[in-house]
Amino acid sequence: MGKILIITGDGAESLEVMYPYQRLKEEGYDVDIAAPTKKVLQAVVHDFEPGFDTYTEKLGYRVPADVAFKDVNPAEYDGLVIPGGRAPEWIRNDEALPGIVKHFFDTGKPVAAICHAALILGAYGLIKGKTVTAYPALKADVENAGATFLDQEVVVDGTLVTSRAWPDHPAFMREFIKLLKK
Repeated sequence: MGKILIITGDGAESLEVMYPYQRLKEEGYDVDIAAPTKKVLQAVVHDFEPGFDTYTEKLGYRVPADVAFKDVNPAEYDGLVIPGGRAPEWIRNDEALPGIVKHFFDTGKPVAAICHAALILGAYGLIKGKTVTAYPALKADVENAGATFLDQEVVVDGTLVTSRAWPDHPAFMREFIKLLKK
């Protein structure tokens, strides 16, 4: 099969890294995890607790990054997955990341972005004119980036697959894998 790149960092949502990683490997893809540096990342678990108006955060899985962003050659990969959590808000500032992400859009390769991953796509001007979903609290961010926001489990716009959060994983990966197999 092909090769898939997952871009993430510390503070990523554990399930949004691990489910795509394992599901794509199950399909036979080679999967690399890239981060600002090659190290063991600390993922987190976001959940809702009674009485809280927002989600809480607990430590999640420790996930090894295979490669640093600066060492990624995006031409080697057939698709890109961008997990959410808190990681997108700060990894989008890494100087090597825009070139990686833009490569997939420029070449028409499938991109799967979930939850807070929309912060990366919006920062790089990649969702202007598109229809996407994301974590519902990002509706204003998505619309300010020029996209149409839909609150549903999965949205496919061309080669971009977006979902709200980890409960949407089955639809998210189903649609991404369909695009990879085209």
